[in-house]
Amino acid sequence: MSVGSYRQFCPVAMAAEVLCCRWTLLLVRELLLGSVRFNDLRRGVPRMSAALLAKRLKDLEAAGIVTRTRTAGAADAHEYHLTAAGRELRPVVEAVGVWGQRWVSTEATLRHLDANLLMWDIRRNVSAEPPPAARTTIEFIFSDRQPPQRHYWLVVGSERDVDLCMVDPGFDVDLYVTTDLRTLTEVWLGLRDWARAKDGGAIRLSGRRECELDLRAWLRLSVFATVPKQVQRERRGSRGGALPDRRLPVSGQAAGS
Repeated sequence: MSVGSYRQFCPVAMAAEVLCCRWTLLLVRELLLGSVRFNDLRRGVPRMSAALLAKRLKDLEAAGIVTRTRTAGAADAHEYHLTAAGRELRPVVEAVGVWGQRWVSTEATLRHLDANLLMWDIRRNVSAEPPPAARTTIEFIFSDRQPPQRHYWLVVGSERDVDLCMVDPGFDVDLYVTTDLRTLTEVWLGLRDWARAKDGGAIRLSGRRECELDLRAWLRLSVFATVPKQVQRERRGSRGGALPDRRLPVSGQAAGS
């Protein structure tokens, strides 16, 4: 899959040749999160071109990580599912995410804000428990963005179905959530508390009080939100001295010697 081979028999090198092409690991992430159709996969990697996505899917299929099957009842539609080899990548992807949350600085993380990705992540992590008695529409307004990344509508049905609309669906809005993209991203990643952001005016809610309570009950944070940032602590600690040496031991030298 990679442009050039490392020409090493080491299993790490062999795995890297399959997984370390740009976008590949993020595509595996999307498949692990349950996206199986081409358009849904695109929503999880919005900056990836359709042509490159198609190529990476073919590469993953050739590597035995993904299988492609025809969608029942749709002659020209296909679904993509992970094989046993692909599913075995779950702890790998999760470990990479934990490392990124812990060791990449907050400023570096928030340098790449993306409203489409954030709202797609929020949509697929909504747990509509308890379900609403009737369809509930929540409009998110990013005050610092221009269309088409300014308005999003989260529609939650009485059967626990959840949909994300990027154009006005025409339903009566039950709750408006007005904020800026950085604030909601910080909340999503566990870097900022929802209640404090609301009390400080960074998140403003308008609408039915019961819908506000429902939103807080339904809205789950990123799976990495509970991982504390370590990099800032490490840098603060390094001001009084050098960082501890975390290099791998030289071949033939015992670790810690």
